[in-house]
Amino acid sequence: MQEYGRELRVADFVRDELAQIIQRQMRDPRVGMVSVNDVRVSKDLSYADVYVSSLDTPGASEKEDLVLVLNKAAGFFRSELAKRHSMRTTPKPRFHYDEVVDRGPRLEKLIDAALRSDRKEDNDGSA
Repeated sequence: MQEYGRELRVADFVRDELAQIIQRQMRDPRVGMVSVNDVRVSKDLSYADVYVSSLDTPGASEKEDLVLVLNKAAGFFRSELAKRHSMRTTPKPRFHYDEVVDRGPRLEKLIDAALRSDRKEDNDGSA
C-alpha cells in the first residue's frame, strides 16, 4: 500500500514540474500551448507515461510532431526533473497525445442528441 501512494506522489510531482518546464523553458516553436493532462509512473519509478494535449494541434500530423518533439527532448526533461527533487532515480518521461480531450466535445454532442431523441419520443408518446 505504501508503494502505491509513492507512485501517485511521484506522478503528481512529475505532472506539475513538467507543465512548468514546458511552459517556461521549452524554446522549440513547434511546442505551443501544451497541457499535461495525466502522468502514470511505472511501479519501479523508472518510466513516466505523460499524456499531453494542445489546442494548437488541429490535425493528426501536428499531434504526431508534437509528441515526437517532446519525446526527443525527454533527456532534457529528465535532467530538469532531477534538479528539482532528491529521489534516487528520476523517471524517464515518455510522451503520448491524450485523445480524451478531443473526444470530449464529440461525446457531448452524442449525449445531447440522445437526450433530444428521448424527449421527442416522450412528447410523441404522451400526446
